[in-house]
Amino acid sequence: MTDTTIPSKAAATFAFVRADEVAPEVLHDAFTAAFADYLIGPFQIPFTQWPMFLARQGVDLPLSRVALDTAGAPLAFAFVAPRPVSDRWRLATMGAVPAARGTGAAPALLDDFIARAAAAGLRAVELEVFAQNERARRLYEGRGFRRRHDLFGFVAEPGTIAPSTGGALHAIDMPHLLGWLKGAEQGIPDLPLQVTATTIQHGVDYHGWQRDGGQIVFSLPDETVMVHSLIAPREDVARTLIQTLAAVYPERRLRVPQLQREDLGGATLRALGAVPLPLHQQLMLRPL
Repeated sequence: MTDTTIPSKAAATFAFVRADEVAPEVLHDAFTAAFADYLIGPFQIPFTQWPMFLARQGVDLPLSRVALDTAGAPLAFAFVAPRPVSDRWRLATMGAVPAARGTGAAPALLDDFIARAAAAGLRAVELEVFAQNERARRLYEGRGFRRRHDLFGFVAEPGTIAPSTGGALHAIDMPHLLGWLKGAEQGIPDLPLQVTATTIQHGVDYHGWQRDGGQIVFSLPDETVMVHSLIAPREDVARTLIQTLAAVYPERRLRVPQLQREDLGGATLRALGAVPLPLHQQLMLRPL
């Protein structure tokens, strides 16, 4: 069902529809086109992996919206991920196909996202954006979003981080690490969704270690240790978790995606010699 028809600044019109009313292959094609020239390179997801991508992003298609032109073709989309623990909606991803840029479709979707969240009685809306993506960041700042945390990624070649087993770690299975993450989300505000149980529950062959109020979740693809979630408010705990990874997997490169808060392990990664990735994200919040 069409929500509304919005006049754009260019005097064209577009209609908003729920994302679950758009054929999955059409939505996938629009996403692929929108991110073909993405800041960090083309973002291409095989259609067979499209449902898992949406699940890992926590996307609720009925809450999400797509702007269609008068012929019914997608111009832009705004995917919504509810975050009930914090009483927020997250803008999981928003984009416009190249031909629709400048039509006002994407800003109108953003305004609609904010308005619908406010009408639903939520406390705030949130998103992540690459700090170097100035066009997108200015759009969000113009709508009242403000930076809450910088989110960095890191890489450390084998031998960079001094190995250590400075204390006993508890290896845990998936149910227990997910339970820990759910508790952490309730106790630590502003965790990126991708480091919480919403995303981590979809992982395959993930490993988890805990110590003294901290947890690290990682996998072992190729010759890499990929850290999917590091939440360690205490510096000594973060150091033990990271250095034990270096001790157990001394021949593997360490990689951390651009989701790491400085105060939950990022500062420790820096101090141990991990190199920040050239681009980083900002977690932004807009109160309602």
